Amino acid sequence: MVDQDLRSTALEAVHESLGATFTDFAGWRMPVRYDSDLAEHRAVRESAGLFDLSHMGEIHLRGPQAAEALDHALSGKLSAMSVGRAKYSLLLTEQGGVIDDLIVYRLAEDHFLVVANASNAEVDAREITARAAGFDVEVDDASARTALLAVQGPASEQILLDLLSAADSGVAGLGDEDITSMKYYRVAEGTYRGAPLLVARTGYTGEDGFELYVGDEHAEELWAALTAAGAERLVPCGLACRDTLRLEAGMPLYGHELGRDLLPAQAGMARVVALSSKGDFVGRAGIEAASTEGLPVLVGLVAEGRRAARAGSAVRDGEGREIGAVTSGALSPTLGHPIAMAYIDPSASEAGTELVVDVRGKDLPVRVVEMPFYRRG
Repeated sequence: MVDQDLRSTALEAVHESLGATFTDFAGWRMPVRYDSDLAEHRAVRESAGLFDLSHMGEIHLRGPQAAEALDHALSGKLSAMSVGRAKYSLLLTEQGGVIDDLIVYRLAEDHFLVVANASNAEVDAREITARAAGFDVEVDDASARTALLAVQGPASEQILLDLLSAADSGVAGLGDEDITSMKYYRVAEGTYRGAPLLVARTGYTGEDGFELYVGDEHAEELWAALTAAGAERLVPCGLACRDTLRLEAGMPLYGHELGRDLLPAQAGMARVVALSSKGDFVGRAGIEAASTEGLPVLVGLVAEGRRAARAGSAVRDGEGREIGAVTSGALSPTLGHPIAMAYIDPSASEAGTELVVDVRGKDLPVRVVEMPFYRRG
């Protein structure tokens, strides 16, 4: 039974009406599935899925020095972004570990939106506010009043076009070309029922898709409008299929593949840290002082059969020595065989290396592979 003290999104009544099964995720009562995890996963790969991601954090920075404040606070060079673009970045500890991974949107020369993971949203808002002190910028944590809906899958563009063409779409300031010409990691602004609306071509599924930000008061109406526009092409999706989708796409999950005790380079993310293109920032000294030699590195693992490794499963080499552990694992709905991500000794990280994973006391032969496991055609 889910604790009734959990926070709820503005769409909770909609999820209940659809028969969702709920789970506690980062202190939020969130839909984990509506029907079948497999059916929802396949809908996103083959058509489209509709997600409520309103548990994520939305932190606005506005002011003449917003770009400089973010350059100081985050690992990337955000001041180099053009208006209308998005960028993946990291919030680092002083030692160079990862507090969170984030998406940053530049909405104007002096206005950025930082989107944080639900489990870290409050920590991120406090940390960014502290790091912005001394800069001419205002930090506004809008998480508690912002809803985030995601339409993900190959039919998502047409669904948004059908939404725009509906007789009473409620959308203004956005036309068909804003959608069709929008490239990956871009964002456009409009209004919905007169209130601000952001539409971004971003997502966490490995498919084409869009994420729509609107005030909580318009969340139910926008969900209904997207559902009407999508008709049989669009299926409501919960967090369970979102996890298998992101795993197939080789996308890290904070608390599994990323954490304060892990350096970006261990996760293959050295490129996300702008050591050569900008000056000092929080975490720079820690990154420069750290040695990654011999530290575990993130790899992809595949196996045959139906038994899948889960987070925490030990990984051993051919001699039986324990060399690491699985961070995420599942039977891939798309590929039909087990996949996993794991941190292992770098000496065993070359693609093609044969290893063994302990799955509930039984050995599962696995092979190291390049990620992602799945790439859309």
